[in-house]
Amino acid sequence: MTDQTPPRSIIPDVVDLIPALRAYARSLSRNQADADDLVQETLLKAIANVDKFQPGTRLRAWLFTILRNTFYTRIRVSARERTGTADCVSGEMSVQPSQEWTVRGQELMAAIDRLPAHYREILILVVMLGESYEEAARICDCAIGTVKSRVSRARQLVMNDLEGGGT
Repeated sequence: MTDQTPPRSIIPDVVDLIPALRAYARSLSRNQADADDLVQETLLKAIANVDKFQPGTRLRAWLFTILRNTFYTRIRVSARERTGTADCVSGEMSVQPSQEWTVRGQELMAAIDRLPAHYREILILVVMLGESYEEAARICDCAIGTVKSRVSRARQLVMNDLEGGGT
């Protein structure tokens, strides 16, 4: 096996996982531009460390773990480097949606965005991205029971939020 074999053998699989990585990154960062940057950085790290990928393990979980760790590293760094992005008008919509389903989808995503990070992350992984409880536990480095509990609690919090009942 040459040095070129591992990267070439997993590249098609990595490309197939980019939409899932983008969805997970969007759920973590809540900003499309930041999510795209996060996915790009994740892919760069994965390519640079492809020799550390263990064949026979799940590539999706490996990439999600890299993405998650990169996100939390960024949070720690950004806490020291606050910028004035809150005043940036480029992130605002210029036209309000008129379709009912768009409005409902936005309400749902807003309710999910209001969840505490540990609930939101697990809900996105398990419910929206279809990860198993076992994979989500591995990605988030916690027990399967914790994942199940957080998914249940997150669902209840979102339903309460959407019903206007509060938490």
